Amino acid sequence: HAAKQLRRAGAARTQRSSPDGGSAPPATPRLEIGEAEFVVLCDALKVSESVREKAWKTYESLLAADGALACSKKKKETWGVCIFIVAIDLDEVTFTFTELLKSINISVCTFFQFLKEVDVNMDTVSTKVDSTVSRLKKKYDVLFALYHKFERTCGLIYLEQPSSEIPAELSSVLVLKNYWITFLLAKGKVLQVEDDLVISFQLLLCVLDYFIKLSPPAMLKEPYKSSISAVTVNGSARTPRRGQNRSSRTARQLDTDTKIIEILCKEHDCNLDEVKNVYFTSFIPFLNSAGIVASNGLPEVEVILKQYDELYLKNKDIDARLFLNHDETLQPDVIPCSQLERTPLKNNPDEEINVMLSQTPVRAAMNSIQQLIMILNSAADKPSDTLIMYFDNCTVNPKDSILKRVESFDQIFKKKFAEAVGQGWAEIGSQRYKLGVRLYYRVMESMLKSEEERLSVQNFSKLLNGNIFHTSLLACAVEVVMATYGRNTSQSCSTSAETDLSFPWILNVFDLKAFDFYKVIESFIRAEPSLTREMIKHLECCEHRIMESLAWQSGSPLFDLIKQSKEREGQTDQPEPTSSLNMPLQHNHTAADLYLSPVKSPKKKASGTPLSATSTPDAQPAVIPQTQKPQKSTSLSLFYKKVFLLAYRRLHTLFLHLLSEHPDLEPLIWTLFQHTLQNEYELMRDRHLDQIMMCSMYGICKVKNVDLRFKIIVSAYKELCNTNQETFKRVLIREEQYDSIIVFYNLVFMQKLKTNILQYASSRPPTLSPIPHIPRSPYQFSNSPRRVPAGNNIYISPLKSPYKFSDGFQSPTKMTPRSRYVTSEKFQKINQMLCNSECQLKRSAEVGAAAPKPLKRLRFDIEGQDEADGSKHLPQESKFQQKLAEMSEYYFSHNLHSTECLV
Repeated sequence: HAAKQLRRAGAARTQRSSPDGGSAPPATPRLEIGEAEFVVLCDALKVSESVREKAWKTYESLLAADGALACSKKKKETWGVCIFIVAIDLDEVTFTFTELLKSINISVCTFFQFLKEVDVNMDTVSTKVDSTVSRLKKKYDVLFALYHKFERTCGLIYLEQPSSEIPAELSSVLVLKNYWITFLLAKGKVLQVEDDLVISFQLLLCVLDYFIKLSPPAMLKEPYKSSISAVTVNGSARTPRRGQNRSSRTARQLDTDTKIIEILCKEHDCNLDEVKNVYFTSFIPFLNSAGIVASNGLPEVEVILKQYDELYLKNKDIDARLFLNHDETLQPDVIPCSQLERTPLKNNPDEEINVMLSQTPVRAAMNSIQQLIMILNSAADKPSDTLIMYFDNCTVNPKDSILKRVESFDQIFKKKFAEAVGQGWAEIGSQRYKLGVRLYYRVMESMLKSEEERLSVQNFSKLLNGNIFHTSLLACAVEVVMATYGRNTSQSCSTSAETDLSFPWILNVFDLKAFDFYKVIESFIRAEPSLTREMIKHLECCEHRIMESLAWQSGSPLFDLIKQSKEREGQTDQPEPTSSLNMPLQHNHTAADLYLSPVKSPKKKASGTPLSATSTPDAQPAVIPQTQKPQKSTSLSLFYKKVFLLAYRRLHTLFLHLLSEHPDLEPLIWTLFQHTLQNEYELMRDRHLDQIMMCSMYGICKVKNVDLRFKIIVSAYKELCNTNQETFKRVLIREEQYDSIIVFYNLVFMQKLKTNILQYASSRPPTLSPIPHIPRSPYQFSNSPRRVPAGNNIYISPLKSPYKFSDGFQSPTKMTPRSRYVTSEKFQKINQMLCNSECQLKRSAEVGAAAPKPLKRLRFDIEGQDEADGSKHLPQESKFQQKLAEMSEYYFSHNLHSTECLV
């Protein structure tokens, strides 16, 4: 009935709008504001008329592209997505995200996946909506991880069925509710960065500590029960006294009784000092300012519920109270929501598959932090005696300037951290900076030792008096600390996984250019062998982000270097000759080479001069005699080589997705791509490497009459590893004007390269650029299996422990399900078998028996072929030898971890 009324109203409006004033010709009745159920949904969400009308138009456009969305099952979900998109774009959000999910009966992760699916033409979802969705994903993943950690932890603290003497208001269900909502309120009030997993978990431990001390011992399990009982015996009252300041009382209580917080920190591998800092600087001020604590010390449920409701309605996002009810809208899919756009590992050829037991996000984060802290426990907050010796050997001693720089950045970092996280967290920022300083001095010393060994000199005056080198090295060290603490529920170098403190935040703090920061990354990784695999991958991702976009921003010293390179031998000179593309990339450059280049003629060998004599750093004009040509920049040459490698990898991956049936096109596309990067580098200014890649692919397909539309290209691009939709939705057209990549191609790329592109359609196309030699990652991961030299399918992995850091081991659990059952006794049996075999062979030789053919290598091949000598397994081989080969195959191929030697 409602639908009929709406149709009649629509028809009447059509008649009144007839241009000639007469009746309009008969037309198919059509609703202007949607079907009846759509209207009901809009009314339930209280959306405005403008949102209602535009959402319906969006739905119609989606329906035209995909008729399957009209089915009854998907129709309501599609309406909800359209309302969500339009409300955000128009800044007219009148509902919370949870209210929307409830209205269309869909879970968080299903909603995000469906939103991705309906963006068929890549123009439905704006970058503004992308940003909102990214924030919601991160917040949900963190909340989900924290709640499940909270639930498991409470199960270890409280008895399921406490004695009947416990008051009803202290039942386990009410206690959990009180705990969780208090934590949510504290998190929302004191944390500006809500997706910081580590800080949030430390705050959760503060809440647990507070409530445990207010709980009757009869409710608690050990060791918490004994700790609380000991406090009661010692006369520390849990019930507050009248007129006593609650903040000072709680502070004194924590000072005199740190047993509970110590147990919690030990159980969860948290740093005690950091948690205590959070307790005093954030949690206690929150309790005092919120006014939620009743006379018995416990927060009043009604008060915290009201305050959280106000916070939730203000943020208009996820109602995290529903975790307590295991609400279906908050149930996860198989993978975390923030990983929905990640590509499987097989799409990334450099990614080594390393099967390991799964860890919870919180446990993984705590393990990474503990490993870093254990590495830096032996490091000092000031230069070591060895560093002082290097400083003293310099022509100009850099010690004072180094110490002054470190102290100055301490205050800057502390201020910036507090601005990003919250003013109450300034000391936490200072603690993290100090860890970075320890790593900075440690890596600097390692670098100088390597340089001394390489160059046989000890005077590093030029390098150690360089401000950019020290700032970059210090920033890199602090970034490692920040990334370790900022480990989120998914580790990806995708920009969609960023937090407010993620790279490149550190560049803004240190006022550092991305190109200068890039120079230190490879040397930093090589100088610190204790870096975890995750941190090496993180720094490599930072390097990629710099090469793909950050180094090409306006104001980057990269453009000055390219300009100098062009002037070196005239405009025909190139930053990096194409002839070197198919040569292996040599990873033997050090930070000194990059920060002090150009320093020598390319034909001269390295000596001690570059580090002590006066030289010209990159991007700084030098006074050069007219008869002497400017020297080639090592840093620019290496940068271009790495950019070409990254560019070809990206292109090759996308090409396999789209044009595998046209293999002859790949060298043409690569030649255009490489030509643009090298000769039309201004097109990269304030743009992204992948934008040039996609335009090159489209341009070549166009002139070669291969039907490949931009829509198909960007659809495939979205599925690649570590991509962002903003790359093709928001491209610089001209100053401060942005549009889609299609507009960029037509108005900018094609206009600049039209002549060059048309050459590929002629009978004499341009000379093809060589395909770059693609090496594996130059970085050795500490937990990756290494091949035995001269071995045959034999790999050795470092020892990994199944125990936690708190038990005194330095490695988290990463054993495979099968290898964890291999014990030292089994290795002893293998050794015994080997020894017995050796004795038997010796005895056989003594009695003149024909000795069996020695095994040059263990045989692992399926068909029995020995790669060493091409022989087959001989039928007269002993069963022991065959068994040994089988056992070796099993043990070595399953990543066994042992300190015992097999032979």
